[in-house]
Amino acid sequence: MAFLNLFRGKQEERSVEPASFRDLIDGYSIEVMPRTAAKIEDFKALLPKGTRVYIAHIDGTPIEDMVQTARRLHEDGFPVMPHFPSRIIASHAILEDWIKRYRNEAGVEQALLLGGGVSTPAGDFDSSIQLIETGLFDRYGFKRLHVAGHPEGNKDIDKDGGYRIVDEALKFKQAYSERTDAEMAIATQFAFDAKPVIAWAERIAAAGVKLPIHLGIAGPTKLQTLIKFAIACGVGPSLGVLQKRAMDLSKLLVPYEPTEVLTEIADYKASHPESLIQQIHVFPLGGIRASAEWMNEQLTGERNVAP
Repeated sequence: MAFLNLFRGKQEERSVEPASFRDLIDGYSIEVMPRTAAKIEDFKALLPKGTRVYIAHIDGTPIEDMVQTARRLHEDGFPVMPHFPSRIIASHAILEDWIKRYRNEAGVEQALLLGGGVSTPAGDFDSSIQLIETGLFDRYGFKRLHVAGHPEGNKDIDKDGGYRIVDEALKFKQAYSERTDAEMAIATQFAFDAKPVIAWAERIAAAGVKLPIHLGIAGPTKLQTLIKFAIACGVGPSLGVLQKRAMDLSKLLVPYEPTEVLTEIADYKASHPESLIQQIHVFPLGGIRASAEWMNEQLTGERNVAP
């Protein structure tokens, strides 16, 4: 009985207080893949009007599927931002073909440029800087370019676990943003602990980077699923937050929700309004619908109950 009361208390605790981070998450963006997007019957009924939707390009996904998903979302009225992972793009010609298809067939004018999750480049490119240097995004009139940020480092880039190479890359992208008409921002890997994110944001700002940060957070999902993704994606200090949570039986039994990290970031923003952290980007690791409904509930204070 005591165990059941403990569980019930935790459930009630999660739903009583309105979100203190409402302003922070207003205008959130979300990430989909062609196969996950296909499971959503009506995005207009799920996402707030104007929500930016990133489309992750996993190695092996046909460009036709990517463009079809982009066209569907564009026709629904959403700003669409497909990924361009440099290491899976085999040539300059293929990059130009992708850009042209997105523009001409799907009305896309935004892109997230990143290295990509494969260790061996498929061809000419191995970094987002090289994609930028082609000049193709400028030539085809892309109005917004986002680049990847790594608050906890990226051992695929800085093998020693440091920040030297990723920091230099951000400085290059800052310089590029100053000579292009495209709006730019940094979209980060998801994190579970606000402290390393805040420290990173302050450090890159001190180094002269002024690009707005769109902070990645994981949407609600099972803790076991989250730990699996965190290990696979190389999340560092934040992983300790999940491991500590896993040791608390009452928390192990309920889905992870990003309430704590969002509250800490919102509190920090309240006292540091000049911070580069401006928006939230959602990785729907527990499903698009679950993440979108949770975010919408925090914005409206209304729980969406399925019939």
